[in-house]
Amino acid sequence: MSLSLRDRGQTTQDFIVGIGVFILAVAFVFSFLPTMLTPFDSSTSGGQTAQADRVADRLVHNLSDGTANEIDGNQLENYDDDHNVSKALGLRTNQDGDPIQRVNVSLQPLNESTTVKGFGPEYDDQSAASSARIVTVEDGPDDCDPACRLVVRIW
Repeated sequence: MSLSLRDRGQTTQDFIVGIGVFILAVAFVFSFLPTMLTPFDSSTSGGQTAQADRVADRLVHNLSDGTANEIDGNQLENYDDDHNVSKALGLRTNQDGDPIQRVNVSLQPLNESTTVKGFGPEYDDQSAASSARIVTVEDGPDDCDPACRLVVRIW
């Protein structure tokens, strides 16, 4: 049995269109694959994130009055000098005692992002590692009723 050229099921044009669509699909996948992974890429290192978490833990421990996650609001005001903050929170310092990394600590009401109390250099939405703890504040501002968020940022 022999088939003539008119009886074929696929022509050269069909083959070219199919290969063209395949190449475009592969190019589309390779061009959008990096953007799908971008949200998982961070400009802060895992070490900075771990350090922010350790600082938040130490701060809650230092300010605690014995009850879990309850801090004394008056003691929070004692952290105002960079040298005291570095020593109390175990941060690295240079030979002069100045902190190597900047640390911003803020106490925010749960339903807002405004700072009620805090210390450290002003955070200006730059790339920073952060850690947060939900705490109750004894002798603290009225905005922290029933609780506040203690946010630690390191950059």
